[in-house]
Amino acid sequence: MKKGSFKKGLFTGMAISTSVFVVLLLILGVYLKTTFGFLDGSVLSKLAVINTVLDQYYYQDIDDETKINSLYKGLVESAGDDYTVYYTPEEYQEFLISTTGTYAGIGAVLSQDKSTKEVTIKQVYEGSPAEEAGLQMGDVIVSVDDYTATDYELDEFVSYIRGDEGTTLEMTYTRDGEEKTVTVTRGNITVPSVSYQMLDGGIGYVQINSFSNDTLEEYEAAMSDLTNQGMKAVIYDLRSNGGGLVDSVTAILDEILPGGTTVYMLDKDGNRTDYTSDEETKIDIPIAVLTSEYTASSAEIFTGAIQDFDYGTIIGTQTFGKGIVQTTIPFTDGSALKVTTSRYYTPSGTCIHGVGITPDIELPFEFMGSSEDEYSIDLDNQIQKAIEVLQGELGE
Repeated sequence: MKKGSFKKGLFTGMAISTSVFVVLLLILGVYLKTTFGFLDGSVLSKLAVINTVLDQYYYQDIDDETKINSLYKGLVESAGDDYTVYYTPEEYQEFLISTTGTYAGIGAVLSQDKSTKEVTIKQVYEGSPAEEAGLQMGDVIVSVDDYTATDYELDEFVSYIRGDEGTTLEMTYTRDGEEKTVTVTRGNITVPSVSYQMLDGGIGYVQINSFSNDTLEEYEAAMSDLTNQGMKAVIYDLRSNGGGLVDSVTAILDEILPGGTTVYMLDKDGNRTDYTSDEETKIDIPIAVLTSEYTASSAEIFTGAIQDFDYGTIIGTQTFGKGIVQTTIPFTDGSALKVTTSRYYTPSGTCIHGVGITPDIELPFEFMGSSEDEYSIDLDNQIQKAIEVLQGELGE
């Protein structure tokens, strides 16, 4: 073989291979262009070049799954909408937990110190595996199985605590300076979205933290108990409620309001969807609703309906201003696409997106105790104002 013949043959082979590859890309591009519009041969060719450059020159390896997910996410981000999102299978499972309130775990709320990374139990759900194992609020988690708490961000550490129902984990924690290890069996956990209590003077207090699959059932149980206790008026606290399911909030509004449209939605083609309430299950007691800048989405649907029906007094601060609705489309590989599909309007025809809802009584939150006092309803100025307003309506 003559000198240089091998190189010549190699480059000729590469040229032929490249030509075939480009032809295949062009053929595929014609098909995709017809089917998907912008994904023509030139786009696919450029993607192939970018992929080659990253593989050969980027200082770290990038796995194919990461590249593929980044392509999906990048396409979705072209919408320029923070609420239109592509979820990987793992991200979608986390999203489902936030909307359904159900997961397999131990039933404890955790927090992490930003500087020390120390993980502390902030709440233990009643009847949960964590309670059965003897865990308490204030316990500091050292490790779970072979995972040391301070080595991870909280969301990643929590992923090691969650798992399949019936499986076990070894948890090491400290309490009052003493280190202990317990075995905890994971169970099916439903995060409570409603808490309530009876205040003095027959005023019921109902805090709704989110609108999930089980919120209606929890709400009905709370209202039934409060009614049996002689409730004369009610405070709905939505200050920490970031939203949730439209079907959930509209079902609850149907329990509260007289007949009429509680919210309606318009898609980009002008198609309208109405949600309504009827006269059968309305309540006839004074109502106050507490709001804050964290009151958003479905919680604003609730607030806007009560305000537009003139069926209660809104107290607090301007709400967040999320007046759009998303639809989630799951894929067979476990991933999902959440896409904004419409705007919603309060009964009076107002779209509150980017604006929020102005309370009837604007009152910023103020804790009326000292820095040494623990939180108490008695020291919450917004709750106390709501009590004052309701007592006035009751003639007390």
